[in-house]
Formats: sequence, structure tokens, C-alpha cells
Amino acid sequence: MVAASLRVLDGPMGTELDRRGVPTPLPLWSAGANEGAADVVRAIHRDYALAGATLHTANTFRTKARNVGERWRELASRAVRLARNGVPADHVVLGSIAPLEDCYRPDLSPADRDPVATRAEHDALARHLADLGVDALLVETFAHAGEALIALDAALSTGTPTWLALTPGPEAALLSPGQIGEAADEAARRGAQAVLVNCVASERAQPFVDVLAEVSARRGVPFGVYANAGHVDDAVGWRALEEDPRRAADRYAETACRWVASGASIIGSCCGTGVPHVEAIARLARQPS
Repeated sequence: MVAASLRVLDGPMGTELDRRGVPTPLPLWSAGANEGAADVVRAIHRDYALAGATLHTANTFRTKARNVGERWRELASRAVRLARNGVPADHVVLGSIAPLEDCYRPDLSPADRDPVATRAEHDALARHLADLGVDALLVETFAHAGEALIALDAALSTGTPTWLALTPGPEAALLSPGQIGEAADEAARRGAQAVLVNCVASERAQPFVDVLAEVSARRGVPFGVYANAGHVDDAVGWRALEEDPRRAADRYAETACRWVASGASIIGSCCGTGVPHVEAIARLARQPS
């Protein structure tokens, strides 16, 4: 049985762009597509909506000044417009706020050596996204708990509903379940309206789901999961396995059933997944409770 209140989050942008033949070189990564492949970005949002997602993350993961320079505001604005234009008007568009450096390299985070400057950078994007009218802010893919809370505070200061997604990394080695539980608990105390785990291999997610379930019970906030499928790839960060995507999606949904049984009410998919995975999750959401 699946909770009738299950909400379906969309799938990845970066690895889906790669799958559709759009280059995503650093430092822009997926942000460059907002300009160079706008029709593809819009089509990805549309396809996730048709697959059953009602929560959509705008392609603002890399639209920060340190990644794209002076064009960051325009690229962020384009990302939000593309999401709005690609999905039904009653769907939720979330603005993504990511770590200032590599999400798999918490040791590079500037939060410890210069928290004031770190807050200022996160403030800039958070306020711009709020001014663009996103429905919520998604502070996502943080493996540095301190920077995650700085970014969360920046997002909350805009008055926009804010979610926090923490990552233990692809091998589940960057944050322990206990560390994610502590950070999520503090985030909920500060006002996060949902806490999630993301960008971890789906088969490694359950221990993190369990600690988020405890936070949810204690703090009264919903929690969720959007995990990876495939393998690490130096060129794009993560790549889908070469197999039947429908079979892979069904296997992902079987794993997601366990997350839902643990109380998760927001389920999506992250790197290496795609439209079939969102379709499989949406089928779960349609099952009677």
C-alpha cells in the first residue's frame, strides 16, 4: 500500500541533458543549457510533467556567479521561465540552490573559513529566485552540513517555503546517517518545510531514510528521497546503466516502496534516472492507500 498523500518530484536535469545529447561541460555544467539548449530544458520539464511529476526543480543548480559569471541572473531567470513554460500552471516550481563548490567535495566548501561570504553568495541566488516567484526553494545536494544550514537560512530569509536535501554522496560516505539526522533536525527546527536525502545510490538510501523518518516524527515535517541509479562517471558525474530503462525504473520503484513504507511522502529520482523512473513513481502514487 502507498500513502495517498505521496507527492511526485521530477527527475534529474544534468544527466538527462547528457542522455539527450546536450553537452554539460564544467564550470557551467547544466546551466549552459538554459541558453544553448533551451528547447531541450523545456522539453525535459514537460516530459517529467507528462510522466506524473507535479513538483519540478528549475535548472538553477549551477546559476551562481562563481560558476557562470555576470550572466548568472539571466541564466537563473531563463531556468525558471523554462520550468514554468514546460509544466501545467498548477504544478509546483522549485528554485534549486546548490553548494558553492563541488557537491561531492565538502572539503572545498568555503563555509568554515568564510561563513559571511558564503551566506552572501547564497543570499544572492535565494533572493533572485524568490523575486522570480518560485513556489519554493530547494536547498539541495549538500554534503557539508554547515554550508547547508547557511544556505537554508538564506532561503528562509526570503519568506519563501524552503526544503533541504542533504547528500551522503554516491558511495554514502560523505555524511553518516547520524550526521544527516542531526542536520535535518536542526533544519526543521529553523523552519525547513521538508527534509530530504538525495544523490545517493538508491540501494544505499534506506539508513538515511530511517533517520529522516525519526526527524519527521519528532518535528512534524514531511520527508522525502530522490536517489541515483547507475554509476559514477568522471565526465558527467553520474551515468545511467546500459539496460532496459523500464526494467531499471521498475526496480527503482520497488526500492521506493520501502521508503514510502518508512513514511516518505515526497519521492523523485536523481542522477542516472529519467522519465521512466518518474512514471514508475507516479504509478506508486496512484495506488490506493
